[in-house]
Amino acid sequence: MTDIYSAQLDLKPRQNSSTAIVVWLGVLCALVVAMILIGGLTRLTDSGLSITEWKPVTGAVPPLSDAAWQAELEKYRQIPEYQLQNHGMSMAEFKAIYWWEWGHRFLGRLIGLAFAIPFLVFLVMRRISWPLARRLLAILLLGGLQGAVGWWMVSSGLVDRLDVSQYRLATHLGLALVILAALFWTILECAPPRLTPKGEPAAIRVSTALVVLIFVQIISGAFVAGLDAGMIYNTWPSMDGGFMPAHLQAGDFVWKDIFEDRGVTQFNHRIGAYLVLLGVTAAWLFVRGGAYGRARVWLNTLMAVAWLQAALGVATLLSVTALPLGVAHQTGAVLLLMSALGFAHDSRGGFGAKRFSGSESERST
Repeated sequence: MTDIYSAQLDLKPRQNSSTAIVVWLGVLCALVVAMILIGGLTRLTDSGLSITEWKPVTGAVPPLSDAAWQAELEKYRQIPEYQLQNHGMSMAEFKAIYWWEWGHRFLGRLIGLAFAIPFLVFLVMRRISWPLARRLLAILLLGGLQGAVGWWMVSSGLVDRLDVSQYRLATHLGLALVILAALFWTILECAPPRLTPKGEPAAIRVSTALVVLIFVQIISGAFVAGLDAGMIYNTWPSMDGGFMPAHLQAGDFVWKDIFEDRGVTQFNHRIGAYLVLLGVTAAWLFVRGGAYGRARVWLNTLMAVAWLQAALGVATLLSVTALPLGVAHQTGAVLLLMSALGFAHDSRGGFGAKRFSGSESERST
């Protein structure tokens, strides 16, 4: 009786801490989504090379005087992007691109603080089990690595190129998606338990495949963005009259063109979009009957977002990547991945909160 009574006393603190953790992780997840979208805007506005140094601490303070602004502009004037593309840029024009890049970096610092400080508080208060603490620490370390990868990406455009390397851009985006996926999956596992005790095998297999397919498709979009491949072949469903670029159809192709030829990267992204749409639609038609509860809700959401994203993709292409449509398309990509993750998680059944509940000794840190 004493043990049962103690357990009952401990129930409310556990629930309160669980709610606080879910809210905290939800805020972090929203900040990472914002970081991805602002990163996309930075790329679309050609702002990413406006800050030519990496100062993790002092760089948090923007230029505060005319002399400081002039010094930043002088640094920018030394790189190829200014010399070959933006020569003669006014201070007002420079400030416009500078603030995008500064905002992107500042948000990254803010996310680091918003992650580290509450994490330490929860540890000290013993509100996090060891399994959850280990995972969160790994995500925090990935966030630190992401800052270094971001500078590695920017540095590729400061010497011999007008833009950053598309390979490094894809790496930077890919790591951001991994961080987002890890946070979102953790939220799903810390959320209140589901009522169903087991998953549907077909839904599990299909949902996992869709997550992988969507992730690869988003990365292919990074290559399109890195090469400005959305600025060509702005017709649909044809590519200026053909199913594929003329040189690709003629067999004038080498393997590196998959990642370095603008026409080929756009063609790959189109094919990837068709595969995602086909896969999601097939899952909705043939797996929905085996899904249950929240898994079915996620699948319906995934279906709606996939078709909306396809329409946004076509509209973005036809507009020659107009900024509002480009941002909407990037937003759709993030929502598509999160919907697929939600479907994949809830297809597995069981009780999501159990994995990290742990014993009282496990929760003590």
